[in-house]
Amino acid sequence: MTATTEPTTHDLRRSAPTLPLAGRAKDLVGSMIDSSTSLLAAQSHDIVRFAMGSPADEAVPADEFRQIAGEILDNSSFTYGATEGEPRLLQLLVDYLATTPDPSSHERLVITTGGMQGLDLACKLFVDPGDLVIVESPTYTNGSATALSYGAQLLEVPVDEDGMQVDALEDLVAHTRLTPKAIYTIPTFQNPSGVTLSEERRRELLRLAHQWGSMIIDDDPYGLLRFAGTDIPTFQTLSPQDPLVFSVRTFSKILAPGWRVGWVDVDPSLRQLLINGKQAMDTCTNVPNQHIVAEYIARGGLEDHLAGIRTLYRERKEAMIDSIRRHLGDRVDTTDPEGGFFLWVTLREEFAEIDTRELFEVALADGVAFIPGPALSPGGRFRNALRLCFASSTPERIDEGIRRLTTSLEKMAHTP
Repeated sequence: MTATTEPTTHDLRRSAPTLPLAGRAKDLVGSMIDSSTSLLAAQSHDIVRFAMGSPADEAVPADEFRQIAGEILDNSSFTYGATEGEPRLLQLLVDYLATTPDPSSHERLVITTGGMQGLDLACKLFVDPGDLVIVESPTYTNGSATALSYGAQLLEVPVDEDGMQVDALEDLVAHTRLTPKAIYTIPTFQNPSGVTLSEERRRELLRLAHQWGSMIIDDDPYGLLRFAGTDIPTFQTLSPQDPLVFSVRTFSKILAPGWRVGWVDVDPSLRQLLINGKQAMDTCTNVPNQHIVAEYIARGGLEDHLAGIRTLYRERKEAMIDSIRRHLGDRVDTTDPEGGFFLWVTLREEFAEIDTRELFEVALADGVAFIPGPALSPGGRFRNALRLCFASSTPERIDEGIRRLTTSLEKMAHTP
């Protein structure tokens, strides 16, 4: 009689079948933008950091936050909160927004864990596998990746100096033989290009959304950071109480990204669905952080803070434009935004054939980091373009970074 031997844990692991991944797992594409944080942390040499779209360290009111935390956090800050947001923060936010071009009301707002959760909730509510979602090209690919994670088919629409080329939309959509379920746009100081969607195009996009029955996912982290020009009406202003406008906002760019506190502004009929969807994600946004943000607003510092960083970012944008002109001249084209964080740079002349993905490695060794153009297109377009963040570096560091970038470009241009 032959003795039988029970399989060991090691044997089971070795013979285990393929992991039972959900079908959607193949569409989780990740983000080069976010991965750059870990990559840069691993570098030991000095790097001018134009990659992450983050506020400058000196633009974050850290001392006030520390003081507020020491004064107001108590037991109520360390328990579960209301899924829709802490009542005091919601009321203060309504009061503050009433002073801006983007007013709202309590029944339209839900506090989110950063702007990304707002985008995820939008796709969770409106995107089924196979649905067509329109995205700008280039775009913030964390947003387009969220749509992909819900099974969307993406249609990239070109961007020019007036934002998404809305006049091309009907023909592009017709070629797909699908009706768009959602239109993802960053209308003001777009990430990555810095351009702003014109009022005329906003009106036309609203018309098309109603023609198709499509949800406009209006992602606007930068609208309060205008430092030049005049405000352009928001979708909510142009079409009040419009159920097809889903607006995503965040404190990440105007206060600090680490708070992970944002909000969405939607038709009241959607609010309970949003709450239900959020309860399946995180129950509630970080309560201590909501309390600190609320107290900061209550103490009246937000508008003065915004005025200060608008001035700071205008100076830094001008410094970057000036440095690019001096070091690179006509060998590149750049956008010239009236607010926000970013310049979009397109290589020309002797640099026109350089692939910015390859340039990234050379530039990192030379001590400057950026985001290559293909990382900002779902289809990997814009190999001869790159995104630079001017917000997070001083004018002196900006000039040094552009000098280093010029060195890297000239190396590649002259390498056989």
